[in-house]
Amino acid sequence: MDRLKQIESFVLVATKGSLTAAAQTEGVAPAVMGRRIDALEERLGVKLLVRTTRRITLTHEGSSFLEDCQRLLVEFADAEAGVSAGGIKASGHLRITAPAGFGRRHVAPLVPEFLARHQELSLSLNLSDRVVDIVNEGFDCAVRVGDLADSSLVSMRLADNRRLCVATPAYLKRAGVPQHPSELARHQTLSLSSEASQARGWAFWVDGQLYHWRPQGRLDCSDGQVLHQWCLAGLGLAWRSLWEVEADIKAGRLQSVLDAFAAPPNGIYALVPQRKHLPLRVRLWIDFLKQHYGSPAYWQQAAAAANGP
Repeated sequence: MDRLKQIESFVLVATKGSLTAAAQTEGVAPAVMGRRIDALEERLGVKLLVRTTRRITLTHEGSSFLEDCQRLLVEFADAEAGVSAGGIKASGHLRITAPAGFGRRHVAPLVPEFLARHQELSLSLNLSDRVVDIVNEGFDCAVRVGDLADSSLVSMRLADNRRLCVATPAYLKRAGVPQHPSELARHQTLSLSSEASQARGWAFWVDGQLYHWRPQGRLDCSDGQVLHQWCLAGLGLAWRSLWEVEADIKAGRLQSVLDAFAAPPNGIYALVPQRKHLPLRVRLWIDFLKQHYGSPAYWQQAAAAANGP
């Protein structure tokens, strides 16, 4: 007897709650469904269902097995779709959220290409520097940059994210170049006030340990792009991601300091509510981001574009 058919029958019986209802759905006799379940239980050596004249209930093993079987059937269906009709066909509406600055530069520009690949999809993009509650606000996926707070959400790392302490050459000439993180207290600092990022402060590697310093400057803002502009205006030191300031450093508009104390990279992540039964459209979106963000050429091209001709 076909193993896949046994699993399909088990899922159908478990979700319908009776052999009769499952048999009617498939168009076979209840005895046929019963024989498939018997064969599955005998092959596995465990009892999956407790059957009485009135109802069917799952055993502890059956309940756990049901979740795995449902996931496998979804993945199997997606795999079949991937080789039929010339490729994967995903449909429906995809709701994405990302940090404002990163989203403008590295999420929004990719959306047209993604939709061109998947003509039956539509997409909404929310850009915000606040921590969006993707479960209660109905988002399929969030792109997050930096350290992640403890959460029940499932995270997938898309790329490394390196942060640098930067300022304009004019500011450093005026205020001096800090040689150690302990000297930051005497400098003007530009910090992110939103809880969306940098919640633990700026990170440095000092004497073999990760050290977090909380800036106490006169200026802070919840918008990372504003901080970037303030930094370019020479108003102080900022702790920014390499993807944001690399073009400015290459062009000489900004200069990095304290590079000897730079902390190890954190990450750029995709967050989803759960790993099981992830819709095909969401998995395609995450794979699409991995394809781009995982390529060094992508970041080189992005930095060149930011620098202009």
